[in-house]
Amino acid sequence: MRKLFFVLITFVLLPMNSCDDGDVITFELDFDDTFEACETDVLVFYKTKSDPSESLSITISTLTLEDILNVDESGVFEATVTIGTSNPFNYRTYNNTTLPSNLFCNAIPNSEVKLKEDIVSTSGTATIKTVLTEDDNDGVAAELEFDGDTDGDGLPNYIDADDDGDNILTKDEDPDPNGDGDLSDALDTDGDGIPNYLDDDDDGDGVKTRDEENDSPDNNPANDITNSEVGADYLNPDVSTTVAATGYREHTILRTFTVTMVITDIDLTLISLDALNFGTLNASEIPTSEKSRKVTPDFN
Repeated sequence: MRKLFFVLITFVLLPMNSCDDGDVITFELDFDDTFEACETDVLVFYKTKSDPSESLSITISTLTLEDILNVDESGVFEATVTIGTSNPFNYRTYNNTTLPSNLFCNAIPNSEVKLKEDIVSTSGTATIKTVLTEDDNDGVAAELEFDGDTDGDGLPNYIDADDDGDNILTKDEDPDPNGDGDLSDALDTDGDGIPNYLDDDDDGDGVKTRDEENDSPDNNPANDITNSEVGADYLNPDVSTTVAATGYREHTILRTFTVTMVITDIDLTLISLDALNFGTLNASEIPTSEKSRKVTPDFN
């Protein structure tokens, strides 16, 4: 939870000989570190809480969620929005004990929500930053795969679901059998010192794994089995029939967007803040269609 403290100094008109400088009232706003998004006519970032019921929100009329997810080649998007009449920042309190989850997501206001106070700032700035992280979810930690492009298919290993280009997915070649992050025990069927997930000839029979398509030429050697007692032909050194592969399998690359926002120089009447870390956009707000992408490398 992110606790935000505001100090409000109220000055009272007193006789000239009074030495009372006023009352100091401290507000504590206890919100989560994440925020939500709604996009009807315009994009709204918001967070709510109960006990007491309060909300913080900012309207962003100049950007869409699609814009914010449109990162550059380095995987970053950054923009600064000027808070004003078309992009107001609001602190609201409510008479309701609890607030509906779709408080900001209805084109028509919810009649059951009873607003107590609405304080708006029309000055300040909001800085939005998006960072995209991609991974192949292949059983090898991404930080261990920043070593180039093993199979030369144009995909660096950390987003390549088949690091050796043999049409057997890395996750199916036991790169980390016990899941401890130590790849020294990776499966090496032919004992040549090259683990299967980086070896384009897993059984060492002289025929590339991807070309052991003897039964069903579908760019998946795992279902080509001459001897069921031994297993797939690509792991059987006694079977070396060659049926050349014609392409690579389709890859699925997982995408994680981290969207953060910092608001500076806001003025909520008698409450001012130099900087407010609004938090991180809840991952559930990212459209499912953006959470992965598919690619089939050019065959070589």
